[in-house]
Amino acid sequence: MHYEQPYLDLLRQVWETGDERRDRTGVGTRSLFGATMRFDLTDHAIPLLTTKRVAWKVAARELLWFLSGSTNIRPLVANKVHIWTDWPLDRYRKATGEAIDRDAFEARVLADEAFALEWGELGPVYGKQWVDWPHYEAADVPGLYRPGPGINQIARLVEGLRTNPASRRHIFTGWNVAELDAMALPPCHMTYQFHVSGGTLSGMLWQRSCDLGLGFAFNIFSASLLVAMLAQQCDLEPGELVWSGGDVHLYLNHAHLVEEQLARTPSGAPRLRLLRRPPSIFDYAIEDFEIADYAPQAHIAAPVAV
Repeated sequence: MHYEQPYLDLLRQVWETGDERRDRTGVGTRSLFGATMRFDLTDHAIPLLTTKRVAWKVAARELLWFLSGSTNIRPLVANKVHIWTDWPLDRYRKATGEAIDRDAFEARVLADEAFALEWGELGPVYGKQWVDWPHYEAADVPGLYRPGPGINQIARLVEGLRTNPASRRHIFTGWNVAELDAMALPPCHMTYQFHVSGGTLSGMLWQRSCDLGLGFAFNIFSASLLVAMLAQQCDLEPGELVWSGGDVHLYLNHAHLVEEQLARTPSGAPRLRLLRRPPSIFDYAIEDFEIADYAPQAHIAAPVAV
């Protein structure tokens, strides 16, 4: 069975049997609760969907942005990555009443640093929590606390994998309850756990919410890429990725996407190559990643629900 088939089976199941419900965006979804899939990452395998083209470099650039700790869209826009623009654009339109389109908004973000700082900010989203989780320490006055240095969960993870591979605590998360309301979007792919066995590194991703039609393709590739990067940094080989979803849904305006994708047959076996080993997990660049033997079918366009 092709590695993509379980995804297509889940796509069909959600669309045909999912609970139809109104959601935060107002678009409406069909939803199932609780799903799990496993993907083999050995021999450089990478679970890129083949029944439609996945812009894997966009997903890789987003992962590098997370690891940088940035929470502003400006670095993404500079690299022609538009997947986070809709949220600050929506906020700007509502606050100012200006009917500006995405291209004009992004041009201002790039041209005007002050504008970017005010309107390109997303709040303490993924990267902030991954590498700079807020930490408070006791002040000189009893009962008072002051901000201390942030906690770099990713650096701690790498150190733990290297020095204590049998630990059951190789975990990082973006779900900081105290800061959820300040985020443009609370983390969907929220908790990652890793497991070392026989010289291989496997990862598990738990998503509280999964847009199966659009987001999943990026989420599964990004998580698999992260396993490969961590494995390289820790002198291990990639093993397996286990994906689990809580609210797994399809938007009602994605009917054409579902029908067209289910009419296609998956094929091929793309491979991921890491072309160099940087000094740390934070020093990778897009040029370090190569995908071979990827011949997907045509892209299927669909709207993003904000």
